[in-house]
Amino acid sequence: MTQASSNSSLDFLLQRLAIHQPSAEQAIYLPWPGLKHISLTIKRDDLLHPIISGNKWRKLQHSLGVAMQQNINHLVSFGGGFSNHLHALGYCCHQLNIKCTAIIRGDYSANPSPMLLDLIKWQTDIQYVNKITYQQRDEPDYLSELQSKYPNTLIIPEGGSNHLALQGVAEIVTELNNEYDYIIAPVASGGTLAGLIAATRDTPIKILGIAALKGQGYLEELVQELLPQSAQHWSINHDYHFGGYAKSSTELQDFCTDFYQQTRIEIEPIYSGKLVYAVKNLIKQSYFSEGSRLLVLHTGGLQGRRLNN
Repeated sequence: MTQASSNSSLDFLLQRLAIHQPSAEQAIYLPWPGLKHISLTIKRDDLLHPIISGNKWRKLQHSLGVAMQQNINHLVSFGGGFSNHLHALGYCCHQLNIKCTAIIRGDYSANPSPMLLDLIKWQTDIQYVNKITYQQRDEPDYLSELQSKYPNTLIIPEGGSNHLALQGVAEIVTELNNEYDYIIAPVASGGTLAGLIAATRDTPIKILGIAALKGQGYLEELVQELLPQSAQHWSINHDYHFGGYAKSSTELQDFCTDFYQQTRIEIEPIYSGKLVYAVKNLIKQSYFSEGSRLLVLHTGGLQGRRLNN
């Protein structure tokens, strides 16, 4: 695939899916303890598209481009019942007339989540599997079995986190209009953080991940496996997962509500809420030196707000 044909495919995707890129950098002014000594900006990737928002588009765009270039007519991927990744992928496939198979952890057939109802509306092939089967999602034998079952198919890992994803995430850095000392983002499947790390390897920018789930050591391994080269300018903070993936608290939910009322920026308690909550507390604790310029990446994906709907 030539660079020219790759660019042509991506231009088509941007137009066909109506992606609003680049996203804005929005300065935040709030009466948080310590914030008057810090510059805080949010990269509004949640506004790239009302459905394919945030890092889900960044991570999927080059996989979709490869599918178009190679005339692949079927995409298969994995996720839970509230997966932002599968929600974005299902919509993209529906709009592009590509078959999509979603392999779902757990059986929601009797009570589909709002996300799954959307996938059904978009004619996604939904396959519910048990925990043991789902754990094989990265195993070569299982992936080979899926490839045989679904010919002419591109299999995309959980969360969209593969090496193609790093190319899309890197565009976040090349888009920036201002200079920053830190870029801070939530971490779950590792692809977004790996892309940010790779894109800033030769810059003075530090990359800080905020874990959205329990996974000290595990999350670092996920990121390392995706990195094309080793790097030392990054770390993951594990203090703000609120008990694990999709775990929350009344305090966190109230924080998300208050933040929206103060800024009109929607956040949710699974990813972006934990991220912003962590940043507020780290600023209060003087984690960042005075005068630091922080960029918080709003990775979009607001399925977490539908948990109780």
